[in-house]
Amino acid sequence: MGGILRKGWTTGACAAAAAKAAFAALHGGAFPDPVTIRLPRGVSAAFALARTERHQDSATAGVVKDAGDDPDVTHGAVILATVAPAPAGSGISYCAGPGVGTVTLPGLALTVGEPAINPGPRAQIADNIGDAARDLGVAADCVVTVAVEDGARLAAKTLNARLGIVGGLSILGTTGVVIPYSCSAWVHSIQRGVDVAAALGLPHLAAATGRTSEAAIRRALALPEQAYIDMGDMAGALLKALRVKPSQRLTLAGGPAKLAKLAGGAMDLHSRAGRADLQRIAGWLEDLGGDGAAARHAGTVAEIVALAGALPLADAIARRAREATLAVLAGGTEVAVWVVDRQGAVVGRAGDSP
Repeated sequence: MGGILRKGWTTGACAAAAAKAAFAALHGGAFPDPVTIRLPRGVSAAFALARTERHQDSATAGVVKDAGDDPDVTHGAVILATVAPAPAGSGISYCAGPGVGTVTLPGLALTVGEPAINPGPRAQIADNIGDAARDLGVAADCVVTVAVEDGARLAAKTLNARLGIVGGLSILGTTGVVIPYSCSAWVHSIQRGVDVAAALGLPHLAAATGRTSEAAIRRALALPEQAYIDMGDMAGALLKALRVKPSQRLTLAGGPAKLAKLAGGAMDLHSRAGRADLQRIAGWLEDLGGDGAAARHAGTVAEIVALAGALPLADAIARRAREATLAVLAGGTEVAVWVVDRQGAVVGRAGDSP
């Protein structure tokens, strides 16, 4: 307990390792096992092979994704790369195999119809196949098909469908390294969600801290699926993305505790980043004529909200959270904030009317 968290490898790094091993085997060599690859920022990594298959005109290698101590839906998945020869001078092209999705909506780094193998992983694959080609004295021309065992099922646990990536997972990773609890995949989904919404010209986005809050928005607003952004605790990531690509309107919903943290200026709403300032919230209640003394002895935001009774404390939280959001966005987006209780009822709001 309390030890250093173990880093892991992205799906892009695993795909690059599998592709390099398959390329070497395609050109008459043995599958290098482990296979060592070069990643950005001067990092090298060695990967054991979990699968090797040699065919008449192609070779396939597989690597088990190790996400380290980061919670990741793809941890333990087998990332496969099949390499087949291509005409001289054609370079390297990419295909989506089973379990890898295809892009169907604009706004992402890839065009519609492309396999969901992001530019970072493509560059890693190309660099390492290039290294292998030079070592072997051959051209790097080939077709690389990336697949993920059980990827379609795993993709159902991600936001890919909302982003217009159908049929499987995305192959991700700019550095090749997964930093434990960096939530980089979640931040990436938020950014890509904003990109897709902007490309579609959606004027109104809705972001929520969790399922209950999103359900409340869905009951009240008839928005396209791509308008919903699963913000979670990453308020800062959402607002940073919206500063780059503003929407005309944003409705933001969450529970009173998380929105009280946002009202206090916090951009990471997770408990690990700190608790809401209960003394400040008690002061807000006192400003409304409530029992501030009792509130200052409360242990949770929920207790203070209960002490408020009919007083509009939830509205005060929403108003201050809206002010904090507008300060970060610095204009260009109209903002409404809804406070949602655990039963899914909207108990406080600011910036719009019921």
